Formats: sequence, structure tokens, C-alpha cells
Amino acid sequence: MRFIELHIKGFGKFHDRTITFQNGLNVVYGKNEAGKSTIHTFIRGMLFGIQPMRGKASRNDLYNKYEPWENSGTYEGALRLEHGGHIYRIERTFQKTKKEFCLIDETLGKSLPPEKALMDELLCGLSETAYNNTISIGQLKCATDAGMVTELKNYIANMNNTGNMALNITKATDYLKVQKKELEAQLVPEAARSYTSLLGEIKTLEREISAPEYENQLPAYQQMRAGARSQIDEKQAEKESLLQKVARGRQVLSQNQFTDILSIKNYQQKTQDVYHDYQDTKTASEKKSRRIFGIAAFILAVLCLACGVYFYTMGDWNPVTDFLLDCHVDFPAAAVFAVMAALSAFLLLAGLLSLWKGKRLKKELTLSTQVLEESFSRHLGDKTISQKALDAFLARMAEFQRLSASLDQSEETIMQLTNDISALQEKQNSCSEVIEKQQKLQWELEKKLELLSNYKTQMEVLRSTLAENDRISQEIAAIDLARDTMTELSASIRDSFGFYLNKTASELIGGITGGIYTSISIDENLNAFMNTPSKLVPLDQVSSGTMDQIYLALRLSAAKLLQSEAAEQMPLIFDDSFVLYDEDRLKSALKWLAAAYTGQIIIFTCHQREAQMLTANQIPYTLITI
Repeated sequence: MRFIELHIKGFGKFHDRTITFQNGLNVVYGKNEAGKSTIHTFIRGMLFGIQPMRGKASRNDLYNKYEPWENSGTYEGALRLEHGGHIYRIERTFQKTKKEFCLIDETLGKSLPPEKALMDELLCGLSETAYNNTISIGQLKCATDAGMVTELKNYIANMNNTGNMALNITKATDYLKVQKKELEAQLVPEAARSYTSLLGEIKTLEREISAPEYENQLPAYQQMRAGARSQIDEKQAEKESLLQKVARGRQVLSQNQFTDILSIKNYQQKTQDVYHDYQDTKTASEKKSRRIFGIAAFILAVLCLACGVYFYTMGDWNPVTDFLLDCHVDFPAAAVFAVMAALSAFLLLAGLLSLWKGKRLKKELTLSTQVLEESFSRHLGDKTISQKALDAFLARMAEFQRLSASLDQSEETIMQLTNDISALQEKQNSCSEVIEKQQKLQWELEKKLELLSNYKTQMEVLRSTLAENDRISQEIAAIDLARDTMTELSASIRDSFGFYLNKTASELIGGITGGIYTSISIDENLNAFMNTPSKLVPLDQVSSGTMDQIYLALRLSAAKLLQSEAAEQMPLIFDDSFVLYDEDRLKSALKWLAAAYTGQIIIFTCHQREAQMLTANQIPYTLITI
């Protein structure tokens, strides 16, 4: 088996990144924080998946640690690998809400169901724990020689006892006891009672919510209020328009000194009367007989007065007196003079009256003319007085009367609009009151719905708790079964696997230590000794570098044994595993690895010395820089 290509769509710091591997030895070089461990973890995630942990442990678990830095919706990727002559593509989506796992056989061009048997074949029979403790090799975390000795003793003990780093019977049994107690502590006995009580509360709330008073009439009244508001705006706009029209019309009437239609009619009638008086006065003033009469009256008055003076001067023997005496009338001269004087005075008065009346007519004509000229000039723009002008004036007055009548009608309409607006405002206020009441009811409904939602959420939690109780009970039963099974199988596993582990590890130790140590021996107390041509060296007396080499040999031995029945071996992965190696040990380790492991090898490193040493020793490899 070999890895061909990784495509990281979103994982930790990487986004849309593709990395290609070749057969044999691959050196992946990158500086510190370049993402080597992220790629290493991504490979593990593609093979076995990444499950988020629960509770406080989830804060620092792998799932949260390697969530994409950019766009968490792309927490996914693909791994292409070759196995058994076929090329497979594993696609995984790690998101909690969208977990997907696809297995595609690119050679056959079809999607395969990711069954356990097929995955076990691709993974060469390794579980995730076995993978982490064998072929996936990181730097030893022990900082002291004593710590390294303890690490190796534990490793040897576990492998010798069970054949698998994941299993230490004694520790596992103790662990299972603790797990059982923890699981029993997680059981929630009162969950069933709470569930039943909450179910009753939910039914009561649902009955209350279904009551008619909570029927949502808010949209209807909001629409009704909006319609009233719209009608108010329309009528208000119409009213404003009419008010402006009335204001302009009243301004026109006011500019022409009119207040209403009655004032127009009175003005028109007065002007007509003045025009008729003007016509009569003009006709009367144009008569010449009055002037002639006045002049004649003045002349006759003078003549009468002159005759009277003459007769009076002549005394009683004047022709008139003689004539009267002849007619047997005794009319003395004084009487004649008085008569003639009276006649002269009458004629003079008649002449004066005639002249005065003429002047009066002229004055009246002048006044009528002024009035008419002022009216015609103001309304017609021409002060010419004529019947045509009067007709035009009357037409103008008719326009004013129509305007006044129109304004009166507009004012009536304004009054009606005002009443309509008041009625609509009352309707709007009424709708607002209903809306306020509806909003209060809807608020109460929302609170009840929110409470119902909370109850249902609690129901889900309780349902989950009940399911968890069932699961925990099943796990407790499984723990009891596992403890019994482990006790039965531990003896037979210890007898078979331990012998092969010691034998295989011894074969590899000689190669990785450059022949300094040829094998490893483990006594009945699980004390490890390194064999040299001259003596046995206790494990705690070798250097830390040698311990690291022994640890590597043991892991590789375990990997070979665990994959012994597989047709192919999985790639061997190192993540900064040679940091503690000096130059000689590194050279020996690299040469030994290239010869000892026939499968694909991937070395993640932050140093360039691995590549330089491989090049110097002419060991074929592929350099990948990130």
C-alpha cells in the first residue's frame, strides 16, 4: 500500500492544498509551524476519521484543534492511495452537522460501500490505536533517561503481555472499573419522571395556544389601518389642493374688492344703475333748450325790469296805464312796476334754476363717468364707456360669480373632506387600539411559544438523556463482558505474541544500532537487556539516543507483526522523530530504514540534514517542501 496524493480542502491552516507522494522514501520538509503535524494528523483523520469529544474534553480535542482557520464549512479533504493494484480515493467531511465518508475505486470507476471488512483490508488490519503506536511515529516525549526507560519498559510489557500497545490487561481492567463507575455516575434516574411531567406541561400549553383569542388578526387590522391612513393621506392631499384653490380664488376676489357672490351682484347692480344714470344724465345734459331757456329767461328778466323802471319813471301816464284806463282798469305805475319787477324776478329765477340744473347734470355726469371709468378700467383694462364695455363688464362679473360659486362649492367639499378625515382618523385610532391589543396577545402567544419551545428543547434533552441512559447501560454491560473476555484471553495472547515480538525486535536492533547491540532479552520480571558480543547491558545503562533507537525498532517490530497477515504494508510515517539523533545515529537510522522497510516511508522534518544525508549516501528519496 502507498499514499499517492492528499487534497486538503480545509484542515487547520491549510485551505485547498494538494500534496503528492512517491514510492519509496519521501522527505516532507518545512520550518517550525509550517504545518507538518497538521498534514500528519490529516492523514490519520482520512484513514480513521476524527470524532469530536464531549464536555470539557472537547476544548482541546483534535476536532477543535484542527478546525479550518478560514471557512469552517470546508472541514474536509481526500486521500488517494494504491492497494492491491487498485487506486482508491477516500473522501471525508469532518463537520459535526455534515459527516460524510466516501470510498471510490478509481480503477473500476465506481463508489464502494465503506464496509468494515474493506477498510480493514486497506488499513492492513491496523486499528487506530495500533496505527498510532506502531507505524505513525513521533518524537519521544520523555525528557530524561529515567523517563525513557519507563517508557520502554511499559511498551515492552504491554506488547509482551498482549501483542498490542492498546491493551494492558491489568491497566485495562482497572481502567474499565473506573469507566464503569463513571458511567454509573452519569445515569440520570429521574429523567423518566421529568419527561412525563414535561409532556403534561406541553399538552396544557398547546391547548392554551390553540384558543380562538390567540388567532392572529394583526395583519388584517394593520392592513385596515394602512388603508385608513392611505385614504386620510389622499383626502388630506385633496383638501390641501382645494384649500390652495380657495385661497387663490379668495385672493382674486379680494383683489377685486369682492367678498362673496352677493357683493359681486351688488357691485354689478350698482354699476348698471350708474351706467343707466350716466346715460340719462348724458342725454339730459346734451339738450340745448335748457341753455337757451336760461339765456332767454335772463334777457326777458332784464327787459321786464327795464320796462318796469321805464313805466315807473313815466309815472301814471305811461302807455300801459293809459291802456288799462281805457279798459277801465285803474293800475297805477307803481303797481305796473311791481308786476314787471316780479315778472323779471321770476324769469331770472327760472333762468338761474335752468342753468343750475344744467350744472348739476354735468356734475352728475362727471361723477358717473369717473365711477364707470374706474370700474371698466379695473375689470376690463379700458375705461371707454359704452354698451359694449358694459356687456364685457357684465360678462366679467358673471365670471366672478361663477368663481365665487365654485369657491363656495369647494368650501363645502373641504368641509365634507374634513368630516371624512375625522371619521377615518377615528377608524385609524380604533384599528390602532385593536392592533395594540392584538400585539399584546401575540406577545403573550410568543412567550407561550417560547416556553413551549423551551419545554420541547428540555424534552429533547431528556429524550437524549433517556437514550444516553440506555447507551450507558449497554456500555456498562459491554464493560462487564469485556473484563470477563480480557481475563480469559490475556494468558494465551501473552504466550504467543511476546515470543515473536522479542525475536523480530532483536533482528531489527542490530541493524539500527550499527551492530553495537545484536538483540534484546526480556526476563520474567520484564527487565530488558541489550545483548553485546561480550555482555548483557541493562536498558537503563544505555544512552538516551540508543533508547530512542530501541524504541523505534520495537515499534517497527510491532508494526511488522500486526501486519504479518496483510498482503501489503502501510506507509511508515515519522513526524520529527530524529530530533535527538546525532549525525552518526541519523545516518545509520536512515540507511537502516531504507533497507529494513520495503513499504513507503514518509519523514516529516524541520531540518534539512535528513535530505542532505540521504543525498550524500545516494539513497533515493523524494523531497516535498511545504
